[in-house]
Amino acid sequence: QVQLVESGGGLVQAGGSLRLSCAASGGTLSSYPMGWFRQGPGKEREFVAAITSSGGSTFYADPVKGRFTISRDNAKNTVYLQMNSLKPEDTAVYYCAADPDGDYKSALAWDYWGQGSQVTVSS
Repeated sequence: QVQLVESGGGLVQAGGSLRLSCAASGGTLSSYPMGWFRQGPGKEREFVAAITSSGGSTFYADPVKGRFTISRDNAKNTVYLQMNSLKPEDTAVYYCAADPDGDYKSALAWDYWGQGSQVTVSS
């Protein structure tokens, strides 16, 4: 079974930047569309970004458009989320996901999940 492991989270000041990485094992990363979701305390898991298998197309939730960039390096079996101009409202646990079935904006559509990486943005 595919395993996903996130890294790169931490504490950053508002306006700062952070890059998350998601490393895959147990499968070929290039076979799967990939995505990022986040879940703040007491909130539902929400869609952040997605990328096609080849990396040819990307999709973003409105709150992060222009600030976050999803990318992938299939040779390294890794997908990234570059986060710039961070805001306190970006504070959440960020999850990497693989292989959606149906609506990619729904967390329920994704088959594989990482354990999450905490991102905290201070004001």
